[in-house]
Amino acid sequence: LLPDAGSVQTGQTTVGYLKQSTQEQTMDRSVRDEALQAFDEVLALEAKEAQITEQLAEADDYESDHYQKLLDRLERVQAQLNAEDAHTIRARTEATLTGLGFDPDALDRPLESFSGGWRMRVALAKLLLQRPDVLLLDEPTNHLDIDSIDWLEEYLKGYPGTVIIVSHDRYFLDRMVTTIAEMHRGQLAHYDGNYSYYLEAREERRAQQQAAYENQQRKIKEIQDFIDRFRYNASKAAQVQSRVKKLEKMDRIPPPPSEDERIAFRFPEPPRSGQVVLELSTFSKTYDSADGPVEVFDDTEPLTVARGDKIALIGPNGAGKSTLARILRGTEPFEGSREEGHNVEMSFFAQHQADALDPDQTVLQALREKAPRRSDTELRTMLGTFLFTGDDVFKQVRVLSGGEKSRLALARTLCSPANFLVLDEPTNHLDIASREVLIEALQQYTGAFVVVSHDRHFLDEIVEQVWRVGNGGVRTFHGNYSDARWQVEHGTARAVGVTEEAASSTNGTASNKTSDVPPDDTAPSTTRNGPFSDLNSYELQQKFDATEEAILEQEARQEDLEAEMAEPSFYDDDDAMQEKAAAYQAIEQELAALYEQWEALADALEAYEKA
Repeated sequence: LLPDAGSVQTGQTTVGYLKQSTQEQTMDRSVRDEALQAFDEVLALEAKEAQITEQLAEADDYESDHYQKLLDRLERVQAQLNAEDAHTIRARTEATLTGLGFDPDALDRPLESFSGGWRMRVALAKLLLQRPDVLLLDEPTNHLDIDSIDWLEEYLKGYPGTVIIVSHDRYFLDRMVTTIAEMHRGQLAHYDGNYSYYLEAREERRAQQQAAYENQQRKIKEIQDFIDRFRYNASKAAQVQSRVKKLEKMDRIPPPPSEDERIAFRFPEPPRSGQVVLELSTFSKTYDSADGPVEVFDDTEPLTVARGDKIALIGPNGAGKSTLARILRGTEPFEGSREEGHNVEMSFFAQHQADALDPDQTVLQALREKAPRRSDTELRTMLGTFLFTGDDVFKQVRVLSGGEKSRLALARTLCSPANFLVLDEPTNHLDIASREVLIEALQQYTGAFVVVSHDRHFLDEIVEQVWRVGNGGVRTFHGNYSDARWQVEHGTARAVGVTEEAASSTNGTASNKTSDVPPDDTAPSTTRNGPFSDLNSYELQQKFDATEEAILEQEARQEDLEAEMAEPSFYDDDDAMQEKAAAYQAIEQELAALYEQWEALADALEAYEKA
């Protein structure tokens, strides 16, 4: 887009943009061929090579000038192909597509057989393969499962160009970005660091701005009071004029941006259920497809949801997460038995519920239908949580976008006083502030819930168990998402690796092959005492590693200073000697604190392993 004022200069820089639309794709082209369009110049050279080779084969005079010219042309084309590493483009394309979740066997299927989310993955793969100088990624994790997001993170970490990301995924931002550009009321503010650092730095900056603003306002008042007091005093005329000019020349500090209004949302208090909310026996599930039966679950171990359980349901796309969510709800037939506990009232949310909304109702009417006893003020406050503000609440459902309908459907689900929630991707189409509101509400919720989500920060904040779907079964981890990940990478689950082959989903998406682990019933308890009791095992390990690095860095600085202080010339300059002695003392104090922190972290990690 062209700006109304100013200019954008890129020079020779190449820019790649991930659009939120796949309209430019050719639907009858295979996944592999569509992604290979990233190398259109190489493909054109390969076509030229094939054409020249065919002409050479048809030539009958090997001594003619025409034949020699064809050979020269072929040599130049092949040199260009070698320079472009043409022999690697198909391997690179397949590696990128499989990293984003495609099974190798599905790469030759036409795009039209895949859902919009999978076609978006092809668009992302094509963009990554082009390797532009600047990557503009608009919500790149929206259509990716957790495994594919992990792959994308590793890919982008080694990307040689600049990456600019629009995202509501806090976990992704914390792990990926080094600079935050905040848009607030028409202004851009830059912060060095990841998202968590930005939150802290923003508070500090706004506090500094507030203090500077208040100090200047105090000075302005003092000057204005002097002017008003002596305006008509002839003996003070020169001083008054001096202060008037001072006010006119003063660069006024604007008031700091006000904090956005914090919206709070709480679930209605649900009725108390029995201790056991839901039980599934050993169960199996098989779908019929054009290519034969597709086995999603095979003699999977029994599952139990107890009162107050907070469970995450994760796994690759197509592995059966949504299928299991429907089994839990009781709307999906399967082989096995399902039994609800005493006084269980269930509420279920899935993206497709947006299609069942009454198009003639207004947004406010649609919510009031589910919460008739709540006042308009309460309903409008809740709608504000889900980004419906002002006159938006009077819009008819028929004019809402797909994202707006999904948010409205989620609001309708959450306002019912159920004691068991099954939520399928509830954070889709929510901004970060709205996700934080939902996190707070679920943290305070007294019922049980099972949530399907690929938002790792969201899961870390709300769940206490993780069910990983794949390989025809469900594997259980205690703790949140980071705990489960730590168990795979560092804990007792690390030693037992199992290749997981996800089943194909009903919409024709490809299966995935990812590393997985069996259930770990000896996972560390999350209840501990000590200075780091608020950290989970993954965060503890991260802090432990960072502390070790800091110790090594300070010890290296200490050794350098000791070497300098050992030189005879050290005592020639008193000022330099005192400065270095003070620096050495500061390092000793810093190391003492780091050693103490390191020991405390080591004890906390040991407690986790023994728990």
